[in-house]
Amino acid sequence: GQVSESQIREMLGLADRARIFDLFEAVMRGDIAAGLAQMAEQYAAGADPVVILQDLLEVTHWLTRLKLAPDAANGPLVPETERIRGGSMASAMSMANLVRAWQILLKGLAETRSAPSPLQAAEMVLIRLAYAADLPSPADVIESLRGSTDSPSPPPDGPKGNAGGPLSANGFTPVLAAVHGTGGKAQAGAALRIEPQAQEVAPGALPSDFTALVGLVADHREPLLAACLDGAVHLVHYEPGRIDFRPAASAPPDLATRLSRLLGEWTGRPWLVSLSRETGQPTLREQRLELEIKRKADAASHPLVQAILAAFPGASIEAVRDLTETAALAADLADPEPASGEDE
Repeated sequence: GQVSESQIREMLGLADRARIFDLFEAVMRGDIAAGLAQMAEQYAAGADPVVILQDLLEVTHWLTRLKLAPDAANGPLVPETERIRGGSMASAMSMANLVRAWQILLKGLAETRSAPSPLQAAEMVLIRLAYAADLPSPADVIESLRGSTDSPSPPPDGPKGNAGGPLSANGFTPVLAAVHGTGGKAQAGAALRIEPQAQEVAPGALPSDFTALVGLVADHREPLLAACLDGAVHLVHYEPGRIDFRPAASAPPDLATRLSRLLGEWTGRPWLVSLSRETGQPTLREQRLELEIKRKADAASHPLVQAILAAFPGASIEAVRDLTETAALAADLADPEPASGEDE
């Protein structure tokens, strides 16, 4: 008794390479019926659904390599199927679709490994992959939405340089950051950049407000005290040299005396820190959370963001970022500081 190649594949749960290419091609052109039929045939022949998804990941990686470096197909160890068929498939597919296929398959592989029925889980991965294959690329969607939602006349009092879209009632311009699609359920992250009215404090001056005071505490490497002031203090009155606040139940009993002593050491002048029974303001942490909720609500009411949310079912606004933060990050990336020992 000789053992044939087909018997070895059946024992090891492997799938034929050419059939994997057939399966990938059918799913990526949106023919899910043919894809599910091919999956069922390979499963009936003994192929493991987890291994099939791993093979599809390998095909995706190979096509991506060919897309970036076509000469990779000329390697001496590359099979004929992967050289000829892989080259034609790579040239016909966009990089966006290949990257999206990799993300869906990678996520689906983990789901299939832990699913009670690996075959059903793998079939759902193929369905998501076929659904995503029909979607336009995020760049195309954003460009089309930008063109369809341009405002005919900008607000009269808008700040200069905000030509990327119409302003909301609060005076900030939405800027699209990214759209991520995983598993057929697209998620759109519309990041809004906001130019805040920053209040600068001159070097050596007393903190002009309570937020600056908390920053001063953090700068002096008192993270626990700074966290307490941020999340367990309801400010009643603040002026340089005097603080009245209502402490939360989680605040330590010696908070006022300790804060007064440290501020006196750091600023060189006495500070009167008193406890109050008045309600006071929300904590700084609560104020940030409330502001974040309001920013997301304002963002969601913008026509361009609404168009994106409608184009991608299940999408959500992930973050609203300040212009100053984004500009500082871009400056750091564009002009990094030289490492020690390097010539400037």
